[in-house]
Amino acid sequence: MNQYYVYIMTNASGTLYTGITNNLMVRVWQHRSGVVPGFTSKYNISRLVYFEDTNDVVSAIEREKQIKG
Repeated sequence: MNQYYVYIMTNASGTLYTGITNNLMVRVWQHRSGVVPGFTSKYNISRLVYFEDTNDVVSAIEREKQIKG
């Protein structure tokens, strides 16, 4: 059974980023290391502030949209 995570990260100035992943530890490492170009590397998003888990990817996507909304 797969595990999915909805997570929120931030930077020192309080900019928020919300995402989903199936491997939270690797994804947080990617954000902190800046290995993936884009929003999180541009704004130095590096601090995990919240996460929740689910076994259903559709529920994870819906929850991410709810948080962003």
